[in-house]
Formats: sequence, structure tokens, C-alpha cells
Amino acid sequence: MHRQSMWIVGQMVVSLCTSLALAQFPRECVTPEGLRSGQCCPSPTGVAADECGSSTGRGQCVTIATDSRRHGPQYPYAGRDDRERWPLRFFNRTCQCNGNFSGYNCGRCKHGLTGLNCDQRISVVRKNIQQMNIAEKQAFINALDQAKRTVHPNLVICTRRYQEVFGPDGNTPQFENITIYNYFVWSHYYSVSKTYLGPGQASFGGVDFSHEGPGFVTWHRFHLLQLERDMQDMLGDPTFALPYWNFATGGNECDICTDDLLGARSTFDMNSISPNSTFSEWRVICESVEDYDALGTVCNSTESSPIRRNPAGNVARPMVQRLPEPQDVLDCLELKTFDTPPYYSTSSESFRNSIEGYSAPQGMYDPVIRSLHNLAHLFLNGTGGQTHLSPNDPIFVLLHTFTDAIFDEWLRRHQPGEIVYPEEDAPIGHNRRFNMVPFWPPVTNAEMFVPAPENLGYSYEVQWPARPLTLSEIITVAIVAAVVAVAAVGGVIACAVRARSHSSAEALEPLMAETYRRYSEEDRRLDKSQSVV
Repeated sequence: MHRQSMWIVGQMVVSLCTSLALAQFPRECVTPEGLRSGQCCPSPTGVAADECGSSTGRGQCVTIATDSRRHGPQYPYAGRDDRERWPLRFFNRTCQCNGNFSGYNCGRCKHGLTGLNCDQRISVVRKNIQQMNIAEKQAFINALDQAKRTVHPNLVICTRRYQEVFGPDGNTPQFENITIYNYFVWSHYYSVSKTYLGPGQASFGGVDFSHEGPGFVTWHRFHLLQLERDMQDMLGDPTFALPYWNFATGGNECDICTDDLLGARSTFDMNSISPNSTFSEWRVICESVEDYDALGTVCNSTESSPIRRNPAGNVARPMVQRLPEPQDVLDCLELKTFDTPPYYSTSSESFRNSIEGYSAPQGMYDPVIRSLHNLAHLFLNGTGGQTHLSPNDPIFVLLHTFTDAIFDEWLRRHQPGEIVYPEEDAPIGHNRRFNMVPFWPPVTNAEMFVPAPENLGYSYEVQWPARPLTLSEIITVAIVAAVVAVAAVGGVIACAVRARSHSSAEALEPLMAETYRRYSEEDRRLDKSQSVV
């Protein structure tokens, strides 16, 4: 009871502290003056003296707190990467919003709320895309395509490391506009990119701010939340929800790879998307990783090649030619421990490492195994199977909403509380209080480690598969059923014997034969006033 109470209190505290952040930086903050000041506290009304809506109590400008605890040994450097102690290399002051207000300037409501005072709750329900009607499916596909072509109204991306961010002349910040969906792709790329060590040196690849650690589930949760919110604003529909793809079918077919959904396989090129699909026209960004690593540049918004996809087509790796099984999801949900040392891709008996897919669904680590999330990506065999490129394939969205649904169900079943999330010794970027890269305003892993319906304003409509009985359970049920059956038969026999014994005794009893003799039917007809014993 005490554990549940602490869990509820923790939820309330986090709910009060969480505000919707956005990745990279607001356009109005990336002026030479804004960057040099280290402050990004815009006014929601555009009035200079109204930082963060302070005049109406929406928020205030505060100093950014960052995680200073020890991280794991995977990243051996200090001061070499702009993402260390995010986002202090760029800004050290930001808006902190009050109550239900949110956003980089406290000008909007938290997810799942609306109204002038952000006190009206709305329903945002993520559904299985296969269970949506034709109109709902088409509306979602159209919305994705619109997001791919719509410039983000508020945010810009940095295309250079901070050392070069002011440009060749020292006064031209190196930032670019980007579309809503490409920004979703760019955020993921930026979190996994290598650390540039200097000209002539190989970039360091043993760093990942969004994978291979406890932050995998929290980072991707916020990543989706941000896209969903941006698309709600784009559509003018606060109830818009991202659907999910239940990839745990155990099959070797991609059931959403059809032209009315995410695109069928082309009949001309088995690695391409059918020209009948909207997504055959999409082009990827962040493809030139060799150039970024060699030149020390950052991915920009330039689009290049079409999406590649060949589900179950990797004949060199038979183990990734089938999707996860429904039982894999159930096994993963039964793991009681969120994560285990070293809080990395080598962890055993870890729910996080199992859902991410580096351990077996039952929790055992094996370097050969790829399961659940990882297996679904590798099954796609193309753009979606490469970490730095994967969000370019829109299947990424539906794959990760289902992964998030599993995470949310685990939180609901186990009610672990924030304390189980490692406070230190996780890989850099994955400690509990680390500000997730590259979201803005800063948002920590802890703020996403909460049940979504009560704290984040959305829920899932999922029918989880039932767990089959084990052999011992089947034997137990059979024994209990047999005992009940024997008891029932015994009861019937006992009643029959008792009734027969009673009848026999009545026939032999003298008093019953003489004084209390039953009347015949003829006697009863003659005298109907006579009672019958």
C-alpha cells in the first residue's frame, strides 16, 4: 500500500513539473545576440517585457539545471561534444511553465489539455491502424504527407557544431528551416550521430543519446509526443492521434505495406515502394554520414534518395525474416526489473533491453539475438533498418507507437515509480535527470517515465494477447476439475442412496403401515376433505 501511495505521489509531482518541450531551438532565439546571451525566454505575446508569459502567470525565465552525476564508461571524453550536459553549450536559461501551460514560451497547453486556461481535458487515443476505417486511414496518410511538406512554424535546426555556429563571418548563425516531418527525422539523427574529434581523426561512434540505455523508451516516447503535437497544430485538431502497428504477428509479411497504408513493394524494384503509394515520392535526409563525420558538419534539410524497403528480404540473416511473436510481448511484459547494470545493450533480465531488442523477450542477453523493436526494424530491411536513417520511413512512427504502448502497459502493470530508473552510471544521455538530446526546452528522462493517460494526455486502445497456460497450470486445472467432478458424482450417488434407504424404511415401519396408511386414488375421490400424508 505504501509503495502504491509513493507511486501516486510521484506521478502527481512529475505531472506538475512536466511541460512540452521541442527539439533544437525556436527561430526567435537563434540571433547572434540571443546565442551570445545564452538566454532563450521568448514572450508568447511578443511583448519584450513579458518573458515566458510572466505577466499573466504562465511561466518564468530560469537557469537550466543539468545532470552532473557520473555516467557509464562507454563515452570516455569530456568537453568534446556539444551534447554533453545538454543544452548548456547553446543556452543556459529557458522558460519554466506553471500549471498546465507548456511550450518554449509557455504559450500553449500541455498535451491532452485545451482552453484559455488549459483546464479542459481532451481525448487523444492511439489506435491500431488496421482497426481504423478507410476514411481514418486515409486522413492519417494525408496528414503524414502534409507534415513532410510543411515548414515547421517555430523551429530551426543547427547545421554546424557550436564552434562554427556563428558562420564564417562570426555573425551569421548556421541554422535552417525544416519541415515538420523532416525535423522529426533530424532529431533522431542528431541524437545518434558520432562525436567529431577533429580534422584527420576518426569520429567516435561509441555514443548514442537515444538507444542502448534506459533512455531508449523515454527518449522515443517524447520524440513521438512532439510529432503528434506538431501535427495537431498543423491540422488544427487537438484530438489527432498517431496510430500504431502491432508488429508482433510472428509472420513474414508486412501487413501495413499496402498502397492504401504505408506503401506496397514495387513490382519493378523489390527494394522500392510502389509508385501507387504517396511514400514513393518521399526523399530521405541525413544520408551523408561519412561527410558529416569527416568534415565535422551536421545533417541539414537537404533531401536525397527515395525510401528503400524490402520486408523479410534479408536472406543473409534468416533470423530477421520473421516478425516477433505475440508471446514475445507477453514474456517481455512479465519482466519485473526495468533495467539492470551496466544499463547498456548487454544488460540481462532487463525489461528495457528486451523491449529494445538486444535481449531475448524472456530477459536473457545473447549477442546474437535481435528481438521485438530491433527485430521489427531489421525485418523492414532498408531505410528503416539503419539507425541514423530509420525515421525517414514513416513505418518508424507506427513501429514506435506500439513499442511505447508496451512500455506504458509495463508501467501500468508494475507501477515501479521513478526510483527504479538509474540515477547514475547509465551511458551518457541516459541518467534519470539528463536533459534528453536535442529537445527544447529541456526535458529529462524522468519526466517521461510516467503512465501516459494520467500524465501525458494520451492513451492506447490495445487488446493484449492472453497468456497461454503453462503445463503445470494445465495439470493443476485438470486435477481441480477432476476433484470437482468426483465430488459432484459422489453427491448425486449419496442423495440417491439416502432416498432409497428412506423409502425402504418407510415400507417396513408398522406405524406407517397401519395408522398413517396412504389413501388410494379412489378413496381420495370419495372424500376430498381427507388430507393425504
